Amino acid sequence: MYSTSSSRGIPAYFKRLTRAGQQIKPATRRVVFALVAALVAASLNAAFGDTLAAQSFSQPGLQRIGDYLRHEVAIGKIPGAILLIQQHGKPAYYERFGLRDVAAKVPITDDTIFRFYSMSKPITSVAALMLVDDGKMSLDDPLSKYIPAFADVKVGVEKPDATGKPMFTLEPFKRPITILDLMRQTSGITYGFYGDGPVQKLYRKADLYSGDFDNAEFAARLAKLPLAEQPGTTWTYSHSVDVLGRVIEVVSGQSLFQFEKERLLDPLGMSHTAFFVADETKRPLVAQFLPDDLIDPPIAGIRDPMVHRRWESGGAGMVGTIGDYARFLQMLVNGGTLDGRRYLKPETMALMTSDQIGPGSGIAPADIYFLAVHAGFGLGVAVLTSPQPKRPWPPGVYGWDGVAGTFFFVDPNDDLFALCMMQSPSQRGRIETELAPLIFDAMVR
Repeated sequence: MYSTSSSRGIPAYFKRLTRAGQQIKPATRRVVFALVAALVAASLNAAFGDTLAAQSFSQPGLQRIGDYLRHEVAIGKIPGAILLIQQHGKPAYYERFGLRDVAAKVPITDDTIFRFYSMSKPITSVAALMLVDDGKMSLDDPLSKYIPAFADVKVGVEKPDATGKPMFTLEPFKRPITILDLMRQTSGITYGFYGDGPVQKLYRKADLYSGDFDNAEFAARLAKLPLAEQPGTTWTYSHSVDVLGRVIEVVSGQSLFQFEKERLLDPLGMSHTAFFVADETKRPLVAQFLPDDLIDPPIAGIRDPMVHRRWESGGAGMVGTIGDYARFLQMLVNGGTLDGRRYLKPETMALMTSDQIGPGSGIAPADIYFLAVHAGFGLGVAVLTSPQPKRPWPPGVYGWDGVAGTFFFVDPNDDLFALCMMQSPSQRGRIETELAPLIFDAMVR
């Protein structure tokens, strides 16, 4: 555990995390929407108790956080974890717990490599928004501008026949899928691993993940399947960000990893983040699941991170260390900058972290909804719109997680982020829910 009062013992990963300034630029139409959303969030803050920004953390509160995770390891619920709470650009708390590999009895270390799964989505979304900031594409652009196969995609619907029995039919979409739809999960594309609707069943039958395919081939496979919803009408968790990864390739003329490495990962110092572990000497660093807590069968087509594959899944395929992801999050906390370099414009950051699916958006939740009732969704991240039970942060807090057990949240009001890395699929939701109030209660206001 490390305190902000001293840098002694803080891993080198975190010593480089510094604050950077930002410049406000003229607002666009969407920026006005984002700023209005921010004002609404501010008024909600006042309505729910005038939450003051945390000045520091109490040592007893931090001790309770550590005791909680140590207990989870001791009773065999999780193999190990690393937790970082960072405020004002410096670690307020950093501690490692348990083992990286229970079978080999290897302790978890700073350079342990974790499967990010859906925590890949914010990285890919930021990469795409950088191209928007460059003027190379627009959020309003139809997806078919970059992947023509999506111009003719149909929407799968069930309607009663003459006898009242549900009948599956295909209808044209009422408007094209846009880049914005991909980022906010309103494209109508879905996943095949959850739900029992007719389109989900088609996804499961389509053998989407067979062979050694690349992003272009995967997008082409998806374009042959119907949409589960009309574009822009429903928040449906999906392969949308995988398709967004292919759009990045088309616009940039590079592979997704080449673009992200050149424009985002290398400049941020995220040298351990990739789509698989290419260096065989680093493969023992990959955190392992408990034998009775595996992701089996594989979710969203993601298999062994130690096996080379051509598919670079922008939605779920990345692996990396806690130090790497901390650099990414500090950039977000700083409003799109780190170490004097700007990655996203202030107005783009405001748009990304504002609810895009709330009242007035015309977007409804799907039958199976992965967001809390108190949360909306921005561009690649969930956004709190009102306080929720057991997660007592004010509106404006945003974050996301990954099915293997990783999760983060960013609290702009308190200038902090919390990042937990573990590989415990069955325990993630519970631990995320129970850990959140412990972190909040440890803040001294």
